Amino acid sequence: MSQPRLSRAVVLLMAVATGISVANLYYSQPLLDLISGDLGISTASAGALVTMTQIGYALGLLFVLPLGDLLERRGLILALSLACVGALILTATAQNAPWLFAASIVLGLLTVVAQVLVPLAATLAEPREQGTVVGIVMSGLLLGILLARTVAGLLAEVGGWRSVYWVAAVAMLVVTLALWRGLPVSRPTQRSTYGALMLSIGHFIRTEPVLRRRMVYGALTFFQFSVLWTALTGLLAGAPYRYSEGVIGLFGLIGVAGALAAQLAGRYADRGRAVHLTVIFTGLLIASWLALALGKVSLAALVIGIVVLDAGVQGMQVTNQTQIYAISREGRARVNAAYMTSYFAGGAIGSLVSTRVAAAGGWVAVCWLGAAVAVAQLMFVVIGERSRPRADQTNPLRTA
Repeated sequence: MSQPRLSRAVVLLMAVATGISVANLYYSQPLLDLISGDLGISTASAGALVTMTQIGYALGLLFVLPLGDLLERRGLILALSLACVGALILTATAQNAPWLFAASIVLGLLTVVAQVLVPLAATLAEPREQGTVVGIVMSGLLLGILLARTVAGLLAEVGGWRSVYWVAAVAMLVVTLALWRGLPVSRPTQRSTYGALMLSIGHFIRTEPVLRRRMVYGALTFFQFSVLWTALTGLLAGAPYRYSEGVIGLFGLIGVAGALAAQLAGRYADRGRAVHLTVIFTGLLIASWLALALGKVSLAALVIGIVVLDAGVQGMQVTNQTQIYAISREGRARVNAAYMTSYFAGGAIGSLVSTRVAAAGGWVAVCWLGAAVAVAQLMFVVIGERSRPRADQTNPLRTA
């Protein structure tokens, strides 16, 4: 029995669903002051809300995402999406910090549904269109990440922080219904126990050099993304810009241009240009930090740097994922779990390091940090791609 073909309408539905789902991770970031005032807790305590959501997401990547190989994926996606609605309602009705933190962990864990959708799109796509489809779905994910803060800020100004989560719950419910009607059934690829499934992730990491390389590239890439967006608020709030929170939130719209890079990367990856794309997007990351360093005194340079960095990050992400999905058609959820765990770890470390570097050396030091990591990434790419087996070099989109 063959897998059902994927129509363009379903691809767009999956892109929208991915964006709306992943946005759940980022709504809280511009709302911390409002939450602390409403619940009577300190701003520092409210800041732990972001950490709780991230912890939940990390748990989801490790322990829920691999189920995409073991269970029927349409049913898994619908169950996670519907549960997300419940978690958003729990968040919106939270009456104290422990309640809010617990709901945030659950919400982060369930938001992994976005990462179940991406490998499913790759599986349902025709082989010659796999990169293009992944690029479209990843564009939706990028838009969800970038627009979540802006939407949350605007909604909170009108109806308070709770309105953000009520609207998000309605959006997730609508998406769940649309997925129920439009998403085709996709049979599981594995018949094993959950324990054996989890152990096989380590097997993929040990035996697949493509996966190991792409895990490193992804971690370094998202490290840089997190360094920028963690430190950017401090730059824009201080001299010479002194922008309000509302204006700062609008900067997320600038990065939407990166969605174009995601689609471009997908198309060219389908043509076997993955190695070239890897070098190009790493070069964009290096160039972006040079422009961002000038952003201390030049708004134009800052905007250019943000656009170039987001294009590099999203292009690299799509290129990485088209490569890892080619490793094993039956194990895409598990290789994605390994890759995304590394990717997320890089971002978490980037946020932590960025905060400390910004406090110690300011914006210019942050840019030096980003540039150093980008150059290190280029070195890893050059060394890693030269060490590939010859068969891998002639067919970088091999299937296992």
